[in-house]
Amino acid sequence: MGSFGRRVRRFFHDIRIELKKVTWPTKRELLVYTGVVIVVILVVGIFFWILDTGFTALLKLVIRR
Repeated sequence: MGSFGRRVRRFFHDIRIELKKVTWPTKRELLVYTGVVIVVILVVGIFFWILDTGFTALLKLVIRR
């Protein structure tokens, strides 16, 4: 096996070692984090929808005059 093959093997070996160091979330933590992300996405989406609706209405008023 050439130098490239050894480097690739070493790379994947190092990945396995690093993944063993990771503190994985529990199922409950994962559900809570997912819920938080979904709520934040909805809040930001609604905020920008309201902002867009307001600017659209304002622009229509300016264009009509």
